[in-house]
Amino acid sequence: MLIILLILSELLTFSIIRKHFKGFSRTRYYLMMIANTSLSIFLWILFTEVYGWKQNFDDVRHIWLKMNLNGAYCAIFAPRIILIILHYSGELIRFREGGHSRRLTNTGLAIWLLMFTIVVSGTLFGRFNVKTENITIEYENLNPGLEGLTIVHISDLHLASFHGRADFLEKQVKKINSLEPDIIINSGDFISYGWREYGRMDTVLAKSESKMGSFAVFGNHDMGTYHPDYSVADRKSHLVMMEHLITKSGYILLKDDGLIIKRGNASVSVSGITTNGRHGHITYGDLNRAYAGAGNADFNILISHDPNYWRKNVTGRYKADLTLSGHTHGMQLGIYTPFLRFSPSMFYYPEWNGLFSEGKQFLYVNRGLGVLGVPFRIWMPPEITVIKITGR
Repeated sequence: MLIILLILSELLTFSIIRKHFKGFSRTRYYLMMIANTSLSIFLWILFTEVYGWKQNFDDVRHIWLKMNLNGAYCAIFAPRIILIILHYSGELIRFREGGHSRRLTNTGLAIWLLMFTIVVSGTLFGRFNVKTENITIEYENLNPGLEGLTIVHISDLHLASFHGRADFLEKQVKKINSLEPDIIINSGDFISYGWREYGRMDTVLAKSESKMGSFAVFGNHDMGTYHPDYSVADRKSHLVMMEHLITKSGYILLKDDGLIIKRGNASVSVSGITTNGRHGHITYGDLNRAYAGAGNADFNILISHDPNYWRKNVTGRYKADLTLSGHTHGMQLGIYTPFLRFSPSMFYYPEWNGLFSEGKQFLYVNRGLGVLGVPFRIWMPPEITVIKITGR
């Protein structure tokens, strides 16, 4: 069905450009034909590579190609459909007189140009426009030994995002190291489908440096939930490989467990739960097990990939001073300014990005560093979070 729609859109778009420009402006006609043909070639190359793929589904190049094909649908196929609807609506309106409405067709072309520009900008620049968010959290009766504790929080790498751009990821690791973190937290989703997406990025991530340790949890994508070919046995093997790769990346992987680390005479507990499933049917690990023994620490950190877990299961129930989450990506789309932040993800995740509090408990939700599904971020930049803990 999709291939039929793609072919129809090609034929109808060619017809529209011919009707709209030929005999009206030869220069514009040839320029539009060249531009349209170039976009068609690009789209069909991606389509052929993705649907002709014969190797492992979760090969990093395959996932990277799939994302780029989805981007091409947004930048080329979708606006073509809008153009076709507007143009032929104009023909219906002018059915008796003949011809078409130039105003409606020009509107369709303008929408195409706008959508194309936004998607390309978000692909080439938006997804690499990493923002460092500096957050200070004040706690009453903080142990003096924890004054100035620095936590760097990253999330949702989706490592296929950096296929061919290991240098960019390495630059972010260097930035993290320059912040001299006491603790590095990664709140999950290293990959999107399967462990092969990891590529050789473990060698890049392993260059991260923290004084007290680096910790991570499985996000729902890390569990192999979205791989279309996995059997139960495949998923078990996948999880073994993921644990191996995350450990090689320099992280202590917390699977419904935790540990206590020291800063001088002060103690910090770091606990993490596993997240599984898909949106609408997310399941979580055992927080009782993860949090066992944590209550005696001077400061308690919980890593939960899904921010919705915090209000449902943590606030008022467990002594988690700071919960760190990701998962939402800010839906990679929205408005991000110092004065206004909006994303459609707010309708699914009330705490979708930033710092939230309930009594003496805090949640921070990171927008993620990579991309998922499509290769762009539109006004929703990726993020590295620096959290400083101080006493009141």
